[in-house]
Amino acid sequence: MITGATSGIGRATALRLAAAGYEIVAAGRREERLAQLRHEIEQAGGRCTTLRFDVRREEEVRRCLEPLDRVDLLVNNAGLAAGLEHIDRGDTRDWDAMIDTNVKGLLYVTRVVAPKMAAAGGGHIVNIGSIAGTEPYENGAVYCASKHAVHGLTQAMRADLLADGIRVTEIRPGMVDTEFSTVRFHGDRDRADRVYEGIEPLSGADIAEAIAWVAQLPARMNVNDLVLMPAQQAGSYYTHRKL
Repeated sequence: MITGATSGIGRATALRLAAAGYEIVAAGRREERLAQLRHEIEQAGGRCTTLRFDVRREEEVRRCLEPLDRVDLLVNNAGLAAGLEHIDRGDTRDWDAMIDTNVKGLLYVTRVVAPKMAAAGGGHIVNIGSIAGTEPYENGAVYCASKHAVHGLTQAMRADLLADGIRVTEIRPGMVDTEFSTVRFHGDRDRADRVYEGIEPLSGADIAEAIAWVAQLPARMNVNDLVLMPAQQAGSYYTHRKL
């Protein structure tokens, strides 16, 4: 099961795991995109069920996920950044969107799915974090705080679910060219494009490949934390732009 499956990392992950033989449950808010994803997977010979709900709404999450019989792999991918201002100028609506999606949404989904995994004798949860979860940067205070929360939650979930045979992994990318920056700048594509100027960023498919790798390791192995960056990026403040 993959949340935020209608674009970027989530969509790429659904396609990659379907190609590896997984039966996909793709969750997202955009019905037309979910239908297109299901069509692509089924045309390639795979199996895909789609669920339309908003991870920020606990009642929707429970209504859609409680009927599922079993989930072997959960990819908590739904997330966003909104705004890029100093803390004294931030829009509280952006703050609510980030905290409700990146933190509370992840918790709501996990709360329903983890007991199913425990009852089945095991499973694997992959949380999509960010290098912002350990490297705060200017103008990103609340986004960084939300990803610090994901980082801490992943480590605590690993301990909580250890006896249930549930593996827990955090994937923490640097620059990935998806709709991320366009959403952050509220649809300003030109401004979003400038984020990656002079850099060849990672793609959603790159992150999907990493997810597929950790998911298909032998059951005796767990990748706790995996950090991925473009070759031209060494951290939040270290990039080599070829302009």
